[in-house]
Amino acid sequence: MLVVMSVTFCHAERYGYGGWVQLDHHCKGQAKMMKDGKVFRVIQENCWDPEVRIKEMDLSGVTVQVLSTVPVMFSYWAKPQDTLDLAQILNNDLAATVKKYPKRFIGLGTLPLQAPDLAVKEMHRCVNELGFPGVQIGSHVNEWDLNAPELYDIYAAAEQLNCCLFVHPWDMQIDGRMSKYWFPWLIGMPAETTIAICSMIMGGIFEKFPKLKVCFAHGGGAFPYTVGRISHGFNVRPDLCAVDNKVDPRKYLGSFYTDSLVHDRGALRLLTSVIGEDKVILGTDYPFPLGELEPGKLIDSMEDFDNKLKDKLKAGNALEFLGLSRKQFE
Repeated sequence: MLVVMSVTFCHAERYGYGGWVQLDHHCKGQAKMMKDGKVFRVIQENCWDPEVRIKEMDLSGVTVQVLSTVPVMFSYWAKPQDTLDLAQILNNDLAATVKKYPKRFIGLGTLPLQAPDLAVKEMHRCVNELGFPGVQIGSHVNEWDLNAPELYDIYAAAEQLNCCLFVHPWDMQIDGRMSKYWFPWLIGMPAETTIAICSMIMGGIFEKFPKLKVCFAHGGGAFPYTVGRISHGFNVRPDLCAVDNKVDPRKYLGSFYTDSLVHDRGALRLLTSVIGEDKVILGTDYPFPLGELEPGKLIDSMEDFDNKLKDKLKAGNALEFLGLSRKQFE
């Protein structure tokens, strides 16, 4: 299960400038995520207290969760050494939680992607010292999309380490026409994920790094439902689309994973058909409003999915992606 957990604190005083997130524990069991004096989000104690989280897992029948930080903490905009410092705080805290509850939690690290040399070193530490099977990365890094040559060393290291990458949308447009109706989260996030997938495909990342294991959040955004349009455009305008990679985007179906968080039976049916029954992983966005409030309920509701497929979607595919076995959690 792909989830998000806020486990850290950060003060502008530590780095000497603003833009950082700080927790304001304004009342028991809740905290405000503050950014430059403004409330970004109010969160509950299940975002930082693993024992509260385990109780909620038990109530909903969840045995194991994969933990990663909230994307607002990526901090790719900051000075590289400061982002590295924050990443190490986050990763160390997450590793301590996993170590304390090894049968219940798996960790995905975070990296200072704006400084690839530092990111590679921290990836090695995440895998070799902290025992993480992978890391979470954003859908872009400032002005770099995920096909940027600057990121090649990170992909090469991920292949070498067998470190899986979970791509989560972030830094969506929030002003202008996107400022109303919660559009950044409802429309902006799926668009970000679609751009990330298309950037990696059309940029030739899966050609250059064929052993790379990548999973995209939120059902792959709009990609699974617009792949026909994308493929058609690729073939009728190769002068615009096939400039870095000559392979039709359709040929990469089955080469990467998405999570299952689509909130709709028809969408989940199409997703498993397009992306592949072996490549869709249960995602919840727990504990946030856009998540699945009863983890696995949508998958269980699929009358045309047999038990074998449901088990793949709820557990087997995630274990394959992470390179782990069920025995580790028995």
